[in-house]
Amino acid sequence: MKLKTNHGFSLLELLITIAIILILAGMATVTLVPTMSGNHVDSAYSTALMALRNTRYLAITQSHEYVVTFNPGGYAAGTIEVQYQPPAISGVFPPLQLVQTLTIPTDTSFAVYGGFPAVTPDGFGTGIAPMDFGYLPTGGGGGSNQIVFMPDGSARDLLGNYSSGVLYITRPTAPNMYSSRAVTVWGATGRTRGWKLFQVGATPTWTQQ
Repeated sequence: MKLKTNHGFSLLELLITIAIILILAGMATVTLVPTMSGNHVDSAYSTALMALRNTRYLAITQSHEYVVTFNPGGYAAGTIEVQYQPPAISGVFPPLQLVQTLTIPTDTSFAVYGGFPAVTPDGFGTGIAPMDFGYLPTGGGGGSNQIVFMPDGSARDLLGNYSSGVLYITRPTAPNMYSSRAVTVWGATGRTRGWKLFQVGATPTWTQQ
């Protein structure tokens, strides 16, 4: 009489297999999460950089003023609002008209990270304000979250002051600040630059991208 042979797996073998799968999944998560988080910061940086550059291009090609606002009132944090300023009528400017809104990944924000270097990108701002453009659109004050591009490509307020500044992009829950990015605008020309924070020796340093 032939005995039936059991070709299945024992409970112990199944438990060992599941344990190996869980270990491998954990290792993959530890490896991929920082990369994915860094990609989110890069995505937010690219969105902010392109919003500024594209709006400047609109101002030049359309020969009108355009306004970019970061974290505008009435919107969720991480929103970028682009608006068109119609020409003044009898010295009075009509209300701004919405062109588009953009958002950055929810785990990133326009913010500063404790320990940012005292030497700021392009030397703009103080390094303690997340959105630090030189003038409000109507003139006066610093640390503005708005920047106005003129038909000549420059960034100025309505009084003619060139509004240079810097915008910081971070992931607040990141284990360190070295995934942080920054974008600067030079008011005289509207030139826009991107920056990344690196550790040079023991010193955090902004490096142009």
